[in-house]
Amino acid sequence: MAVPERFSFLPPYIFARLRALLDESVPDRDVVVDMAIGEPRHAFPDWVVDIILEHSGGFNNYPSNDGVLELRQAISTWISRRYGVSVDPETQVLTLNGMREGLYNTAMALCPDAQEGASPLILCPNPFYQVYMVAALSVGATPVFVPPDDISAGLPNYFSLSPDILNRTEIVYVCSPSNPQGAVASLSYWTDLIALSEKYDFKIFADECYSEIYRGDPPAGALQAAAAMGADPERVLVFHSLSKRSNLPGLRSGFVAGGSNAIKACKMLRAYAGSPLPNPLQKAAAKVWLDEEHVEKSRQLYLAKYQIAERIFEGVDGFVMPEAGFFLWLPVNDGEEAARKLWKQEGIRVLPGAYLAQERDGENPGRAYIRVAMVAAEHIVEQGLLALHNCLYAEGGR
Repeated sequence: MAVPERFSFLPPYIFARLRALLDESVPDRDVVVDMAIGEPRHAFPDWVVDIILEHSGGFNNYPSNDGVLELRQAISTWISRRYGVSVDPETQVLTLNGMREGLYNTAMALCPDAQEGASPLILCPNPFYQVYMVAALSVGATPVFVPPDDISAGLPNYFSLSPDILNRTEIVYVCSPSNPQGAVASLSYWTDLIALSEKYDFKIFADECYSEIYRGDPPAGALQAAAAMGADPERVLVFHSLSKRSNLPGLRSGFVAGGSNAIKACKMLRAYAGSPLPNPLQKAAAKVWLDEEHVEKSRQLYLAKYQIAERIFEGVDGFVMPEAGFFLWLPVNDGEEAARKLWKQEGIRVLPGAYLAQERDGENPGRAYIRVAMVAAEHIVEQGLLALHNCLYAEGGR
């Protein structure tokens, strides 16, 4: 069956590639530790289920396209408490059925058409979350993959791009804390990027889904930076979800917040192409956004796992502890070879870094890395990381 030419070069999705790489091999050991996928596994609050049951009659009704007001008010309250920024729940917040929907459909709603035969450009980090690239292709834009200066722990260096590229740029994706490196955009990074967006007239899509998992100070946010510098509120849109913050990936509660004109355009498209969250789930999500106790408990569990990782990998050449998030970005000679070796010898599944990146100037910046998710229970993470270290780094090997 023919597919549109713009999608014809796409590789299989990253986890399909991983299955193809590993599933022909049978581990030499029975114990299997899956550290490939970033699916949070800490407990979510018990009362979430009670709220869903209490409002289960709402499954009999079509859900609101924009999100019930109670949920949008809770999100607005959370943004104010977390970032000190006031947003109008009526006009500046749109609820999402998971963040992926928003990261994709917001580009559909806001990216202009080609001008005078030149396709618009959408800038993406490299490595990156794959939906950024597919969103760009879907709107007829050309994705431009921009690596950090320091691939082990940096953020994309959009400031080094030529005016020719920036003049054609319509959207810039930024993930902070970043996936996979766990790098955090400082307030000055955000303000410099917003200033660049005002100079060259592009929008910033800030993927901040890992914002509540961190080691030191809470990461700065794009809305926070925009408000502090008095930027045009239409310049920045931020995306959050309960998946990582609250260990509720299955609840599918996310949001996009930004300027009222941008949100209005997103609402219009979503009326045709969106899939709103069922009302009982929205009721539960509203309570979850307002509660911080469970978030702090989860963060403490991640802090313990950070300490385990720091102890195990201290002294490994090229290892950088992440500032935030729950991934380790570990240096190896070849990510696919390392993933195969770990699976065959230790029964540990990890993701080759090259699957998260695109070649640039003939080189894939993720080739010499693996991504390791620290989402399991503390003792399982410790078991997996010790076995990984012994397999790849003992006696200087990797």
